[in-house]
Amino acid sequence: MTSFLRSDRSNAVALWLFGVALLVMAMVVVGGATRLTGSGLSITEWRPISGALPPMSDHDWQVEFSRYRQIPQFALVNPTMTLEAFKGIYWWEWTHRLLGRLVGVAFAVPFIFFLVRRMIPRRLILPCVGLFAMGGLQGLVGWWMVASGLVHRVYVAPERLAIHLGLAFILFILLIWTGLEALSGKARQSQPTRWRVWSLVFLGGVLLQCLLGALVAGNHAGQVYNDWPLMNGDLWPADYAGKTFWATIAHNAASVQLHHRLGAYLLLAAGLTLAWRGWGSRYLAPQARSLALAVGAGVTVQALLGIATLLAVTPLWLAMPHQIMALIVLALATGFAWRVRRL
Repeated sequence: MTSFLRSDRSNAVALWLFGVALLVMAMVVVGGATRLTGSGLSITEWRPISGALPPMSDHDWQVEFSRYRQIPQFALVNPTMTLEAFKGIYWWEWTHRLLGRLVGVAFAVPFIFFLVRRMIPRRLILPCVGLFAMGGLQGLVGWWMVASGLVHRVYVAPERLAIHLGLAFILFILLIWTGLEALSGKARQSQPTRWRVWSLVFLGGVLLQCLLGALVAGNHAGQVYNDWPLMNGDLWPADYAGKTFWATIAHNAASVQLHHRLGAYLLLAAGLTLAWRGWGSRYLAPQARSLALAVGAGVTVQALLGIATLLAVTPLWLAMPHQIMALIVLALATGFAWRVRRL
């Protein structure tokens, strides 16, 4: 009977949520590789169920390839692509979508089990329902993003890529936060301090910087201005301004790269300040002080990776660690923001 008595904490639920967060992390990284290899438009239909199976015969591969040959990317970017080369980009996108399906199954099946067994703390049931809904929304937004590149573009719309990636990052944050809640139980009331505000501001800054990076990726802006700290020898890129304000914000390679650079400088300064002040703060518990140092180290490594990736003109072997490190910094910032509420 004890297994049916609801507790306010659950190690099993916490491990489940952390495991799903790792799957989301893998999906984001594979999605980044999909974009860098130009594979994101290789599957031109959204089939949530039947699409789980890849082409099983030569005829199936010919059908998929014929669909790809009908979109602008093939005509304008890959007109000489062979079937074998198409298979290479197809498998990246299929793996990305498969991971998305796995995230859904890995969340839904244990959620039902834990719910029936009354193992989920009551206060976390609705947040978990919200997480499941966000996962479903992410699939819809992913197709909305892909659809933007099938008719009038050769790549997806950068702003749609940023929204798709941003939702994945928010889901990642909330999975970690909810997992920590399940691990530790309901918090005791504590005296509010400035750390509770500034930790959330910093977390928001990390998320914003990730979105700026998504705009860089969507505009292929890592392929230009590959010097540092200047941009083609100038402090301010000559072609910074787009035709409109929105073009400058979201559709101009020079401006989106500059915004990402400026965001990195601000975030690095904020992260190092957080580490310095956090380590010496008498208001923070030892775990929070350690997390503050980890955040400072994380943003430093990420900044160095970003510079190296830019100078090397965004090779896959550097761009993927740069994206992984972004998720690690996001996880550390989430952990710190959560921990300072447990003073």
